[in-house]
Amino acid sequence: MTTSTEPTDVGASAGTGLKANVLGLFDSVVMAVAGSAPAYTIAATTASLVGAVAFAGPAALLYCGIPMLGIAWAFSYLNRLESNAGASYAWVGRVLHPALGFVAGWSLVISATIFMVAGSLPAGQVTIGLFSTSAATSNTALITAVGSVWFLVMVGLVIAGVRVTARAQWIMSGVEVAILVLFAILAIVHSASHSVAKFSWSWFGFSHFNGLAGFAAGGLVAAFYYWGWDVSSNLNEEMKDSKRSAGLGGILGVLIVFALYEIFTVATNLAMPAKTIEANSGDVLAVLGQEVWRGTGGKLLVIAVMLSTIATLETTLIQVTRTLFAMSRERTLPGFLGRILPGRQTPWLATIAVAVVSLAMFIGSNYIGSVSTILTDAIDAIGLQICVYYGLAGLTVVIAFRKVLFASVKNFLLIGLWPFVGAVFMFWILGESIPSDGAVVDWFGLGGLAIGFIPLVIYWVLGSPYFRQRPTLGSVLPEDAV
Repeated sequence: MTTSTEPTDVGASAGTGLKANVLGLFDSVVMAVAGSAPAYTIAATTASLVGAVAFAGPAALLYCGIPMLGIAWAFSYLNRLESNAGASYAWVGRVLHPALGFVAGWSLVISATIFMVAGSLPAGQVTIGLFSTSAATSNTALITAVGSVWFLVMVGLVIAGVRVTARAQWIMSGVEVAILVLFAILAIVHSASHSVAKFSWSWFGFSHFNGLAGFAAGGLVAAFYYWGWDVSSNLNEEMKDSKRSAGLGGILGVLIVFALYEIFTVATNLAMPAKTIEANSGDVLAVLGQEVWRGTGGKLLVIAVMLSTIATLETTLIQVTRTLFAMSRERTLPGFLGRILPGRQTPWLATIAVAVVSLAMFIGSNYIGSVSTILTDAIDAIGLQICVYYGLAGLTVVIAFRKVLFASVKNFLLIGLWPFVGAVFMFWILGESIPSDGAVVDWFGLGGLAIGFIPLVIYWVLGSPYFRQRPTLGSVLPEDAV
């Protein structure tokens, strides 16, 4: 790999870069699972999925999960070419085109920022729900205040350093997954004798989709279900054996959350009528918990949702701040975003900038619509942006490894066909979803992406070296890349 593909001014050894060799494979897997936030996603997104495809939720998750795993393979192999905190931003820019790389990075920045709204809201709501159900559904000011406090606590942990962040994730995600596994078993047992619908294998087929448009709508929501596992790649500069650990952590994370999502989506179909799901759209999981284990069950799952929501706020902050750090380092965004806190070696100014913008959006959003409306619009808008940078990454690995795709069946499948199918799927969902989404979703989804062309043009005109580079990554493959 030529020197032109390396990130400029990394300076980790001088204390001006991120802290190297801190995290291992186990941390990578934990971060990937926490990034996808299984308990939060099931609680907050099930209503959107049911609204889009009814009983076909398991099918939507399956047919999105297969291409999503192809994207995870793409990230795994791209990590072997270059460890860069910008991940898709760096890889796409050095293989396809710098402008497309910027679009990939900006897509993540905007989706993560919007998610701060979709995440902080339930964080406040479920915390209050542990003490007062009525306040959790009606006291907007209190929900906003508690959600903001949790968000600021996560900001503090991220600034404190990646080692502190990882240890916090061990605890939060460990308890969350343990509770989910327990209730997955209880849900299976419960469904044997107490179900409102009879299990059908058609839930995994296409019969419940309302044509291709319905399938695309389900795929867009399912993409949000999986989103976040790639945080392990944004941490690759801070990992031991980063070329292997970051990518493998993402793959294992996708497989773990896929299993959890399918079990709970089937359980929801069996135990809860559509009207009940719609009436409890902000926290379907707690209601399912009461169905499976009345009293204690609902409370335990509320705790799982709270931990999941808080944990994914942290991983999302990591993703956006590492991406901003990488973009600032290569002078495609303001230089202050790349400032590192001495000793902690974290991009503290980028973290504070994201916190200020996200809090302003979060507080403002609580006065423009209901909880259900805010969550649904945010999920769909983020889904559009996810499709952009995941799709670009899928194409990037095929181009980067084009010389070795036919060297073996393994290469053809894992580096070529599967990531390419994943990319095509993402772009197809994007194209199918735009005409059917409402104005609010298109404004936040596509409008947020369009805003990115302002800094792109500014820094291109100012002569950022990033935009003058030739696509070279992958022209010479390291021996351990395949």
